[in-house]
Amino acid sequence: MSRAVAGVGASLAIALALTACGSPPGAAPSAPAPSATATATARPTPAAEVPIAAATPTPARLPVPPVRVVAASIDVDVPVVPVGVEAGGFMELPADPAIGGWYRFGSDPAASDGNVVISAHVDSPQYPIGPFSRLRDLPVGEIVEVADAAGDVRRYQVQSVTYYPKADLPVDQLFARSGSRTLVLITCGGQFDSRTGRYADNVVAIATPIT
Repeated sequence: MSRAVAGVGASLAIALALTACGSPPGAAPSAPAPSATATATARPTPAAEVPIAAATPTPARLPVPPVRVVAASIDVDVPVVPVGVEAGGFMELPADPAIGGWYRFGSDPAASDGNVVISAHVDSPQYPIGPFSRLRDLPVGEIVEVADAAGDVRRYQVQSVTYYPKADLPVDQLFARSGSRTLVLITCGGQFDSRTGRYADNVVAIATPIT
């Protein structure tokens, strides 16, 4: 299967053609410059000098990568590695369909909001058919577990499993980096075109945390 990405999404500058089993958003746009400059005004002299502590920026929270995803009801138990975007706009995915790729520019399992996106090839000429080929059979209401690098295991309940024609994949929604915490699992599915070596659809499972 080939993997291609093209176009620009609004809030995240997301670009995707998704001819394989993943979809990378691009980087978030930089913050806009202030639109106006404030006018200086005189202030009264204070009665006493008060020491002012220098502002200390809050350290950014380091992401905690997922390392394994388990969906026991469909016999999925695969390691997960961080992936990004290759030169030219291609999403990095492990060549082996038995390994999932976590989109490292999105949210991680320990984040307080946003979507954790894990994707894998459904198959490959060099490897047997992968565990994510069974994603289409994942029942709504079933439990998916995600273990992270800190040793924590988070449980999610499946809300939907949907086939999307690749051109209609709701990229901004699936790769949201704010909003409700959600687990998004993606692979390929639908009709296979032997001439192009591509599948017609993406299979997307959505799951929400069990608190």
